[in-house]
Amino acid sequence: MMRSRFAAVRVRVAHRDYWRNEPHPEQWLLIEWPTTEKEPTKYWLSNLHESITLRKLVAIAKLRWRIERDYEELKQELGLGHFEGRNWRGFHHHATLSIAAYSFLVLERCLFPPSSNSWPIKAAHIQIHIPRVRSNYTPRGAARPHRTA
Repeated sequence: MMRSRFAAVRVRVAHRDYWRNEPHPEQWLLIEWPTTEKEPTKYWLSNLHESITLRKLVAIAKLRWRIERDYEELKQELGLGHFEGRNWRGFHHHATLSIAAYSFLVLERCLFPPSSNSWPIKAAHIQIHIPRVRSNYTPRGAARPHRTA
């Protein structure tokens, strides 16, 4: 696994400041420098709060790759990209079922973690909370029970 060093500094973006009455607000500039490279390779600008820790800032920046991988898996493996309908409702139903199937697969993966000792999650610690449905709940779009013809 490739190791990287990270640094973060507060900067002001100077893009077209001559059109502004005041300078842009400060942002985080996060820099990734892999140990095998001669210079930094990746840069991020973030408007997160200035009190955020470097560890949290890196975790949020790297979360993008996990989201993109999940989306790619949804499209290729679970059929999200196979919808050929023509209306929003059909797509909405298709996407809902694809995402439900993906959440089931993610849960199943959590139950059987890799055999590595460095894996942080143990199957016994997973707790699923299923919210209760109110007794007077009516799904959106359902017919009213006392409707006249």
